[in-house]
Amino acid sequence: MLQVRGLVKSFEGFRAVDGVDLTVHPGTITGVIGPNGAGKTTLFNLVAGALAPSAGSVTFAGEEIAGRKPDRIFRLGLARTFQIPRPFPRMTVLENAMVAAVGQSGERFWNAWWNRSEVRRQEAEIRERAVERLRFCGLGEKLGEFAGNLSGGQQKLLELARVLMNEPKLILLDEPAAGVNRTLMETLVDRILALKARGVTFLVIEHDMDLVMRLCDPVHVMAQGRLIFSGTPAEAQRDTAVLDAYLGDLPA
Repeated sequence: MLQVRGLVKSFEGFRAVDGVDLTVHPGTITGVIGPNGAGKTTLFNLVAGALAPSAGSVTFAGEEIAGRKPDRIFRLGLARTFQIPRPFPRMTVLENAMVAAVGQSGERFWNAWWNRSEVRRQEAEIRERAVERLRFCGLGEKLGEFAGNLSGGQQKLLELARVLMNEPKLILLDEPAAGVNRTLMETLVDRILALKARGVTFLVIEHDMDLVMRLCDPVHVMAQGRLIFSGTPAEAQRDTAVLDAYLGDLPA
């Protein structure tokens, strides 16, 4: 589903991503792990279109997407969440989900005047879909709550509901466990596994190795911008290069 070949991102001579080759197969939960500063989030930004690569290619579902704008990539079915959630805090949970739907006819000024019946019909459909996605993510009791009042874990569930508004084929999850209590983490894990059973593919950045061991196979390990290991989570925990990379990240 996703092929990254020879991907490079340089910042004034510093290679944050240095020749990465990576494949994500359909129906998998693929993990990307590594010490702080390894280049994981930069890799995500390149795949999702937030950054343009210095070199290399990114192919999604057979189509080259390297350098495309994020909204174009999103419309193809590749969505992402962020380590720090980014809801509209003074909009309700339901409104946050509804606004994520692409191709809304009401976004065109003239339709609000000349095609009101279509705008109302589509808005009702989007509202129904948003309620279903929010209930799926365990936020059915929070529809009228301001998104800024949610806990960190609830905001991550809201982000997942928002990307689900457009039936993504591949979801990039950036540290889903960060700042989430164990109860909500179990809800998030359950939803990820349920989506995988429906055929959704995931690429996950995560530091919580317990979560990686439960969810991810295969696992790719990055260090200093390069991919140093690909295999199962159990193999990663025994690999000398992986252990050396993590030990080098520990404080003295």
